[in-house]
Amino acid sequence: MQFSHQKQGLLIVLSGPSGAGKGTVCARLRNFMPELTYSVSATTRKPREGEQEGVNYFFKTREEFEEMIRNDELLEWAEYVGNYYGTPRRFVEERLAEGQDVLLEIEVQGAMQIKRRFPHGVFIFLVPPSLEELRRRIEGRGTETDEVVERRLDTAAKELGLIEHYDYVVVNDRVDAACDRIRSIIIAEHCRRERLMAIRE
Repeated sequence: MQFSHQKQGLLIVLSGPSGAGKGTVCARLRNFMPELTYSVSATTRKPREGEQEGVNYFFKTREEFEEMIRNDELLEWAEYVGNYYGTPRRFVEERLAEGQDVLLEIEVQGAMQIKRRFPHGVFIFLVPPSLEELRRRIEGRGTETDEVVERRLDTAAKELGLIEHYDYVVVNDRVDAACDRIRSIIIAEHCRRERLMAIRE
């Protein structure tokens, strides 16, 4: 029996409803765990104030994104509230092969696609403390119309029904506390028996 560090990196998928605070938690988590490789998604939505190309997202036109779909350049993709979101394939696969842990911050539809491709990934569902808090966060952005806010809330209610497909649920009541929980999950996953043990005859 031999114990060894895994050669393949961990794929950590963080998703949850719009307004759960995925972007804020991921940004803080990168400060706590600089060794994590953050996969930047592509999207057709317009940049929000302060967002940077290649840092927060790769901002694409619909035509550019649809060409990426046709060329099988995306690990997953989904259309969410009128915009496309997707994960560039090559970057993720190369980093995992190098033994790096890769963090994906993606929508729930995309996470379900990833789970079919990477069943041994670590799937974390981030939730707000309540639906009332979710509404407050979405409305507080001030970047969406009332119609889009209602669509996001309707979608969030449906997404919560998929929580059973995730390995872990983290309540984002305080950002630092949520990051501590996620960091603990990643450490524990690296210590899983099946990831550490290589049995030889």
